[in-house]
This record gives sequence, C-alpha cells and structure tokens, in this order.
Amino acid sequence: MTLATREARWGAAGRMIVDGVTLQAAPGRVLGLIGPNGSGKSSLLRLLCRLRNVASGVVTLDERDIAAVPRRELARRLAFVEQQATTEIQLSVCDVVRLGRTPHRAALASWNDADEAAVNEALARVGLTERHDQFWHTLSGGERQRVHIARALAQEPSELILDEPTNHLDIQHQLSILSLVRRLGITCIMALHDLNLAAMFCDEIALLHEGRLQAAGAPDKVLTAEAIQRIFGVAVSIREGASGRRHIEYLIEPERRQS
Repeated sequence: MTLATREARWGAAGRMIVDGVTLQAAPGRVLGLIGPNGSGKSSLLRLLCRLRNVASGVVTLDERDIAAVPRRELARRLAFVEQQATTEIQLSVCDVVRLGRTPHRAALASWNDADEAAVNEALARVGLTERHDQFWHTLSGGERQRVHIARALAQEPSELILDEPTNHLDIQHQLSILSLVRRLGITCIMALHDLNLAAMFCDEIALLHEGRLQAAGAPDKVLTAEAIQRIFGVAVSIREGASGRRHIEYLIEPERRQS
C-alpha cells in the first residue's frame, strides 16, 4: 500500500465535498477517479498530496499520517500535475522541468550532474529531448502537458497524481499522454472524465458521486451499465473490446421530428 485514505472528509462553504472516502492505491498501478462534475475528484486529489488538510479522517503514505510527513520528504515522494498550468514568464522547456529538482536540492546548492541527468531522463521519457531549449509558450497543448509530466518525473517520485491530464487535448494527445502514464511503472492516481479512457488505461477505478465513494475495483466491476445510468444519468451499452477492456457506447434517443 502507498497512498490511502480512511474516512477522509473535507468541505467548504458549509458543504461536504469529500465525504467519508476510504480508498487505497496499489503500488505500481494506475488508479482512476471518475464521477460527474462536482463529485469531489479534484478535491480528493488535493487531500492526497496535502495541498488541503482533511477535516476528519486521515490520509496515509506507507501507513504514516501524511500530515506528519516533512514537506521536503513528501515532495520527493509525491508529484502533482494539474489540469492546466500556465505562466507569463519566458521559460524554456528545461527551465520548467528543472523545477522538479527543487525537493532534492539545498537552498544554496549549485546545479550538478545528477540534477541535469534527472532532467534529461525525464524529457527523454516523455519524448521531448529535442525541445530542451525551446520556449515553453511555443509548444502545443499536448507538448505542454508532457513538459509538466516531465517536471513531475524530475522529482523522481514514487507516486504521481494527475488532475484531468487529458483535459483540452485532442484524441491523439489524450491517447499519447495516457499511454505514457501507464508505461511509467509507478503508482499513479488520476482524475478522468472520459469513461472509455478510464477503462482502457486504469488498472482500478474509483467512482465518486456527491463526495462519496460509490464503488472501487477493476474497470469491469465498476463500469457497469447500471452504475453509469444511476450516477451519470445516461443509458449505455457495454461490450468487451479486442484488448479485453470495456467499451462504452452512449445510447442517445433520436430527436423527435417537429410536425
């Protein structure tokens, strides 16, 4: 077990947004969080990486209360990739990725060969070695997302948390990013909207609704027609794909002709 929650709760403005969630991520596996807008996915991710503190319950890292883990140690273990990060500062690709080395360096330490090697390896893993000196703002949306994943990998984390990593990307870049995440071989927890992408790339899925965990387990156990109808309010047909993964087809009633 790496990251886990036990009866975790968090709320804002008098509303409970994460309500008693108990969940655990298996080492080296990809756990997907799915649910309608407002179901608590992003808030739960922020609790997992201690960007927010639970109101009650506990988040643990290797069975230690995450609140007791020193910040620098936590930053060396956990990396977080947001939905969409931007900056007005003129940064090169390598400048962005170098930020991932911060947890491993003392305040006045000079840049060393180990830091440079970690940056170069991270860029290689996301296929952006040739973009090393290019300005970040000149990249495509998919390339920018790859750079942010490279920045996270430069931290050399054992757990990677991603909030909608394919948001605003075309289908080619969605598949490319998620294939990359799956190949990393580290514990990954990511929020996704697309149910078919979740079925294709996640080892396990946690289904959230109104802040509560509705189901967790293998995609074929969680992504049932009944659960999708009940939580998302849409009828679907589900079949097994050639890869053994589920494919979900949304059943849309044809519009009635106006008389």
